[in-house]
Amino acid sequence: MNADNDSTRDNSAQQASAETVSGRQDAANPPVSTTPSGTSHIRSFVHRRAHITPSQREALDRLMPLWAVPYQARQLDFQEVFGRDAPTILEIGFGMGETTQKIALARPEDNFLGVEVFNAGVGAMLKRIDESGLTNVKVIQHDAVEVLQHMIPPASLAGVHIYFPDPWPKKRHHKRRLIQPPLVKLLASRMKPGAYIHLATDWENYAEQMLEVLSGEETLENTTDGYAPRPDYRPLTKFEARGLRLGHGVWDLIFKRKADVP
Repeated sequence: MNADNDSTRDNSAQQASAETVSGRQDAANPPVSTTPSGTSHIRSFVHRRAHITPSQREALDRLMPLWAVPYQARQLDFQEVFGRDAPTILEIGFGMGETTQKIALARPEDNFLGVEVFNAGVGAMLKRIDESGLTNVKVIQHDAVEVLQHMIPPASLAGVHIYFPDPWPKKRHHKRRLIQPPLVKLLASRMKPGAYIHLATDWENYAEQMLEVLSGEETLENTTDGYAPRPDYRPLTKFEARGLRLGHGVWDLIFKRKADVP
């Protein structure tokens, strides 16, 4: 769903690039998938060629059996997947995994389930897991919408992270943006009461849309008035710090699932 391909974003704060959550894509290949039932949804990624290094390929071949969860149309048991009972955070589009790694190291009490489709990003994340000795991160290489529909049990997640999804800046392409009411409703249904959803973007117009969509979901409530300060657990990357020095904005949104809704 999203990727510092060695030359693109480091996931946490890079401007929308060819490796961001919903992925760049030309107009001839619209990001829509059709499900077996005949319904369609905005696809969380695009099929395209992407550079992958030998070390990333080696990591895919060697480490997928250790740290990846195969896609299957069956709900996961998080205790079985992680070997322990702990709060589980879903990250959609972890890119090259730098932010995921830092957050997982800083929060060893939580489980992190990262969903990404691109080989380069998955390979890079697997390398990070292996080199850091992380035991609280698992990866699913598949479209996040289908993962949510078929693998994530209702009211099971303690949190959701979606950082810097593709902004599709042209107005005629806004309908391709990942953050839309149907996806947010689906995400909210997979969140426990009190669970949080944390979005971040460096495109003001997309931030405005995110705020509107999240505010329109009746099962969610904002944790602050408008945009939230960047929480300590989301690290500031070099790319983001450089953008801020140049006067570029970054907007964080943190909503929680209401406790008094079914």
